Amino acid sequence: MTGWRVSGYTPVRRLGAGASGSVDLAVHAATGTPVAIKYLTGRLDDVSFRTAFRDEARLLAGIDDPYVCRLYEYVEAPGGSAIVMELVNGVSLRQLLRAKGSTTPESALCVLKGSLAGLGAAHARRVVHRDYKPENLLVTAEGTSKLADFGIAMPVGASSGSSVTGTPRYMAPEQWTGAPASPACDIYAATATFFECLTGHPPYGGRDLATLRQQHARAPIPTDPAPRPVHDLLRLGMAKRPAERPQSAHVFLATLEEVAYGAYGADWEERGLRELARRAALLAALFPFPDRAGGGISVASTALGDTTVGPAGGDGSGRPALRRTGRARAALVGGGLVAAMLVGGAALSYVARDEPIAPSGAVRPEATTELTGGVVPTGGASVPPTPDGSLPPTPDASIPPTPDAFTPPTSAAPPAPTGGATAAGPTPSTTPTGGPSSATPIPTLSTRVSPPTPPDSTPPTIARVAANPTELDPTGCPFGPTASTITAHVNDDRTAVGDLRVRIRYTLEKRSYEQSMALLDGGQFRGVLGDLPRPASTTRIPVTVVATDGTGNTTVGDSTVYVTLYSFCTPG
Repeated sequence: MTGWRVSGYTPVRRLGAGASGSVDLAVHAATGTPVAIKYLTGRLDDVSFRTAFRDEARLLAGIDDPYVCRLYEYVEAPGGSAIVMELVNGVSLRQLLRAKGSTTPESALCVLKGSLAGLGAAHARRVVHRDYKPENLLVTAEGTSKLADFGIAMPVGASSGSSVTGTPRYMAPEQWTGAPASPACDIYAATATFFECLTGHPPYGGRDLATLRQQHARAPIPTDPAPRPVHDLLRLGMAKRPAERPQSAHVFLATLEEVAYGAYGADWEERGLRELARRAALLAALFPFPDRAGGGISVASTALGDTTVGPAGGDGSGRPALRRTGRARAALVGGGLVAAMLVGGAALSYVARDEPIAPSGAVRPEATTELTGGVVPTGGASVPPTPDGSLPPTPDASIPPTPDAFTPPTSAAPPAPTGGATAAGPTPSTTPTGGPSSATPIPTLSTRVSPPTPPDSTPPTIARVAANPTELDPTGCPFGPTASTITAHVNDDRTAVGDLRVRIRYTLEKRSYEQSMALLDGGQFRGVLGDLPRPASTTRIPVTVVATDGTGNTTVGDSTVYVTLYSFCTPG
C-alpha cells in the first residue's frame, strides 16, 4: 500500500481497487475498531468526480440507522479524498444468491424487512438510493442486512437532468423516464429484489434495454413463481404507477409484518434470520474478518477542509451522478466501457463500469444504465412519459362514491310523569303544621335521573414512538452516545394525561426492564434509555412503551423501536 493514507488508522489489507481509487481494511488506532476506507486517488483533477464523491459522504452523514452502512468521517487532503465507513463483516446478497440460489420465504421476508427499514431511514432524511439491488445489500454473520453504496443517491425530488441512472433489472417504470427521485422507485427495486430472493431470478428477463423497459412498464407483475401468501406484497411493491405503491417504506413494512405473521407464524423472523446466517457462514471465507465480528458505527461529522458537514446531509439540489455498480467493494469505479445502441432511432448510452456488455446487446443484471433521449421505442411503438415524468396512467375501474353516513332518528323522550313518585324514589312532600291537612293535593316534584356511567374499560392510546439515537455505546465509552431518548404521544378518553403512568419496556440479554417516562407538553412523554452494561456481543434491543390509566387499564404500544447496543467503543 503506497500513497496518501488517512491519519489515525492502521491499514490492514487492500479489499479492492479500480482506476479511480481503492478500498482498504483498516483499524482505528485509538480504539481498535476495524473500518473500511474508500480512497479516491486516481481522478483528483476531475472536479465533478470529486464533488460527487463528497456529495456521497454528505448523504451518508445524514443517515443514522442500524440497517444502513454508517459513515465515520470524510477527509479531503492534497493527496486525495477518503470516506471512512463501517466495516460490515459479511457478504453481499448477490453472493448468497449466486452460491445457493433462492431463499426460504421467511429469509426473503427478512431481507425485505431490513431493506425497507434502511430505505425508510434514508427517506426520512430525504435521500433516495436509486440503485437498490442484491449487490448493494450486505448480509452479516448474524443474518441481518445493511444497505450500502449511495453512489448515485439523490435528494427527494431532485432531477438527474437528461440522463437516467440505475440498474435495469430493478429500475421502476418511472425511473426509466428520468422522473425526479422519489421513495417509490426504491420500494419498487426492493420488491424486485424480494422476488429474486424467492425465485432465484429477477422479475423480468429481457435480453436488451428496450425489452426490459417495456416489461417493467407494461408486463404483468410476476407472482406465480412466488409462494401464494406473498403475492399481494409483490403486487403492492411493484405496482406500475408510483402512486399505487406504498408512499412510505414504513407503511409497507407494517403490511409485510402482518402478512409474514399470518402466513408463517410468530417466529417467522427468527427462522428467516437463522437461515440467512447459515448461508452467510458457508461463505465466511469471503468475510473481511472470517473469525470475528465486524466494525461498529457512530454518529460522526464529515470533515471538508475547515468546514464540518453535520447530519443534515445534502443541500436539496441535484448533483452529478457517480455511477458505479455494487461490487463487494472490488472497486469504487471500474474502467469505463461504453457502447451505444440505436433502437428504433432512439439513442441509448449503456454504461457498464466493471462488466462487459453481453453479446447481441444482452443486458447483465449488475449493469448500470444511462439513457439519453428519454424514450425507447419497442416494436415501432414508443412509451412517452407524461408531463410530470411518470408513465401514462392506465384506465382505473370506477369506484362508486361512498354515501354519507346515515344516523337513524332518535325517538322523543317520554314526558316526565306528573303525580306520584318517579322511578328514582319517593317524591318529597310537605304537610302544613298547626292544623289539619289540606284537602288540596300536594304537588309532586319530578326528578330525571341520568343513566349510570359505564365502567372505564378503554386503555390509553400510544402513538409516534421514536428513539434518538438508535445506536449506543456501552457505559463508560468516551466518544459515541451512551443514552437514547425515547418519546411517545399518549392520551386517554377519561384519565387526564398528567395522571397516566407511562413506562419504557425493553429486553436486554434475556432480561426485561421498565423505566418511567416523564410528561412534557401536549401529551408527549419522554424517557431515557442509557448507561447500559457492555453486552457480550452487539445487541439489538426492542423497546416498547406501556401506558396505564387511572382505573388500571394498560396498553402496550403497537410500535416497537430498536436501539443497537455495541459491545465495543466507537472511534473518536
